[in-house]
Amino acid sequence: MTPSTILLLIIVYFGTLFYISHRVSKKDSGNEAFFTANKNSKWYLVAFGMIGTALSGVTFISVPGEVGAPSGEQFKYFQFVLGNALGFIVITKLLLPLYYRMNLTSIYGYIEQRMGFFSYKTAASIFLISRTISSAFRLYLVVIVLQRFVFDFYHIPFAFTVLISLLLIFSYTYKGGLKTIIITDTLQTFFLVTSVFLTIYFICDRMDLSAITAFEEVKNSNYSKIFFFDDFFGSKFHFVKQILGGMFVTIAMTGLDQDLMQKNLSCKNIGEAQKNMFTFTGIFVVINIFFLSVGALLYIYANKNGIAVPTDLVTGKPRTDLLFPEIALNHLALIPAIVFLLGIIAATFATTDSALTALTTSFCVDFLGMDKAENSHKKNTVKIRHLVHISFSILIFFIILIFNSINDSSVVGMIFKVASYTYGPLLGLYAFGLFQKSRHVNDKLVPFICLLSPLFTYFINEYSKVLFAGYVFDNELIILNGLITYLGLFITSSRSEKEISF
Repeated sequence: MTPSTILLLIIVYFGTLFYISHRVSKKDSGNEAFFTANKNSKWYLVAFGMIGTALSGVTFISVPGEVGAPSGEQFKYFQFVLGNALGFIVITKLLLPLYYRMNLTSIYGYIEQRMGFFSYKTAASIFLISRTISSAFRLYLVVIVLQRFVFDFYHIPFAFTVLISLLLIFSYTYKGGLKTIIITDTLQTFFLVTSVFLTIYFICDRMDLSAITAFEEVKNSNYSKIFFFDDFFGSKFHFVKQILGGMFVTIAMTGLDQDLMQKNLSCKNIGEAQKNMFTFTGIFVVINIFFLSVGALLYIYANKNGIAVPTDLVTGKPRTDLLFPEIALNHLALIPAIVFLLGIIAATFATTDSALTALTTSFCVDFLGMDKAENSHKKNTVKIRHLVHISFSILIFFIILIFNSINDSSVVGMIFKVASYTYGPLLGLYAFGLFQKSRHVNDKLVPFICLLSPLFTYFINEYSKVLFAGYVFDNELIILNGLITYLGLFITSSRSEKEISF
């Protein structure tokens, strides 16, 4: 597949998104449409579109790549997915009813009413920092793929590739916001899901495998182990760690994250929002099985055809996340290559456009008070929202350039991990608010507690083998982070005369 063909495909793809954006935002591009889609979204569109948001481009290329990683991960990620499913159920039954009962535009409005001004600003700031860094990281990893396989051919600088990507996202989201994204993400999720199934079909066709024989091939390969029960203390793959980590990461990074919750809050009522979440959970689990199957088939195909895992151009080390694009773009036919590109573009931009809209919403609501009655009729609020939207686009642009200048996948990976640490304090804040209804926090101390908690967590993680008889943390580290925040809030809180409830 030539770079010119890929470029033409990208132009056609975004032309379609621009057309949809224009049609959707033509009649209504006000703040209510941008923030909440006028609370009139169809639950089934939200459920399907959320798949594209939850499964980023990183998931699209990294999950299949990790199946054959030297560390022996195989299908261990599915344990984490099962934990995700439990987390989604908790969100559906516990958090969504709370958000709808309080009629929130930004979910951090709960912290404002429950704990106070400083707690509220702290929670919103945690989201803004975490989501900005993680969104930049996700886009960065996929832009690397586009740069390597397309734009290097035209000698286009990396910075220009990033700039164009963000300009494209900005141009179809800045008017309609959430109202536009509900539609565009549905289309992008369709491309993503279709690409997964078609990729399996094309690889099986190349190896003359039927659906049944492909299943047997994967089952009998060295890539299909799902459950790991050995070495609870020393292994990151252990079932309990993955289940707990998946559950609490989901509660924190989905249920306490404005991005994915903003879509849920655009449904007409709590009943439709819960139908959306249950449907989304089922699709999410199934589609991840197929992602892992793609990974196993990619490695089986590579082994049979003598295809090596691509190496990093700088470090020379193998990059498992480049195996999927390497095979799809250089070793299969034109149609499979187009299918792969549509999938990775859809996964990446469905995540980034949604995050950009959520960042703008959170800043406008949580820091500029655009949802307040006294500000809702001001004439310049839409213009200010546009400025906020472009400001976050510029910020993400510069963060990506910083990632690229570091040029060390291990360092960048640590930055992403540190960003995920910040969700731990959100977990502690909401847990305290929900389960300690007879206590008041010391509002002015909350920012300091939320700052110290990730630092303590990082220290404990670094020395966990010494402190806990060889124990190694993985994703369940977020539980420790939330617990430290919770204890800090409890110690500095005071008893209330009557129970606080919402």
